[in-house]
This record gives sequence, structure tokens and C-alpha cells, in this order.
Amino acid sequence: MVRLEDYDGPLKKVVGTFARPLERKAVHPLQYKPGAKLCTLKLRDKFRLFVQDSFDPVTFLATGFNAGLDQAEDSDHSYGQGAEGYGRRFGGEFADQASSRFFKDFVYPSLFSEDPRYYRLARGSARSRFLHAVEHAVVAHRDDGTRMFNFSEWLGTASTVVLSNTYHRDNERGFGPAAQRVTYSILQDIGFDLLREFWPEISRKLKLPFRGEPKPGSASP
Repeated sequence: MVRLEDYDGPLKKVVGTFARPLERKAVHPLQYKPGAKLCTLKLRDKFRLFVQDSFDPVTFLATGFNAGLDQAEDSDHSYGQGAEGYGRRFGGEFADQASSRFFKDFVYPSLFSEDPRYYRLARGSARSRFLHAVEHAVVAHRDDGTRMFNFSEWLGTASTVVLSNTYHRDNERGFGPAAQRVTYSILQDIGFDLLREFWPEISRKLKLPFRGEPKPGSASP
């Protein structure tokens, strides 16, 4: 969806690196159509997906940003302030990101034979596409393409929250605070799915220099 050659400015390598993960195509563009059977992720592919998502440059960018917000709000007060406090918060945020990807991209998708990827609807009314993106928090696809409950989203998020209590010592314990963090995380994932669904329209509307438009004369949709 996002091609490096669409931007030719002085920061084109940075733009290409940080824009690329907005959507990762799973099949050849000419096969991306309703009714097509999508490629299946094997066990090693799901593990590779977890590694790619965990060590993607965007993950480090988001981790640094969230750690800065936590430092400003003095979240995890026991971490302290200054460079040492920021380093601890950065480590905690990165552990949150990596464990979330580990559970939701690899562990539970492997256990339930689930495809952890999100597929854009890319056609139809804005309402149908909006509902399609929101639905992904509840409905996923098995490796064979049939629909199933999105166990990875809910169990993976809950496992991440429980694990985070071991190194976020200032977290409130108990069912209520844990349920609140799970809900917030799932709403955040819904937001990212909506961004993936409508990114082409957003980028064209804002006239961004890396819109992923086909080259002139290309047969790709």
C-alpha cells in the first residue's frame, strides 16, 4: 500500500520505513478480491509476524512517545524521573508492546488456528466498512478462511495486562482496574483497524506524498 518511491524528499528513507507498516499485503494485488482464498500463515510465519511487529521501527517510535507521556504524568511513580526513570518506562512500554504481539500474533493464533491479520474491506459504503473494522475485535478468521470468535484479541489482551502487573509495580490490582485496561487496549486496536481501513482515503484527502497509488499504466487495483 505504501511505496518508498512515492516520496522523493530528503527524508524518504525515514518516511518509507515508518509508513510501511500501516498495511502489510498478504497476497498479490491481483488476487485481492472478494471470494479469493487468502494465503495461510504457518506456525513459523506467525512467529515471524510477531518478531516483525515487535521490532518494527514504528514500535520503538510509539514506545518512546508513550514513555514520554508516562514520564510527564509521573505514571509508575516508583520508576522515578530523569534519564533513568525514562529508561525504565521505555523498557516497560516496550515489554507491553512485545508481549501483546507475542500473545496476539503467535501464541493464541497458533492454539486456535486463527489468522491474526486484519483484511481491509476496501469497498462498499463508509458505514459497512466502519462496521467491518469494528467487527474485527470480535470476529476473526481461521486459517482455512472460516469465521470464528477473535480469541486472540481478548485472551491476548487479558494475558498482556496480567503479565504487565509483574513489572508495572504501581498498577492497581484487582478485577476492575484490569478490566478497564483490557477495554482500553481493545478500543485502541479498533482505532488502528479503522485507520487501516480508511487510510487510502485519508492519505488522498490530505494529499500525503506516500499514498500508495498505482504507477501510470499499472493494471494493479
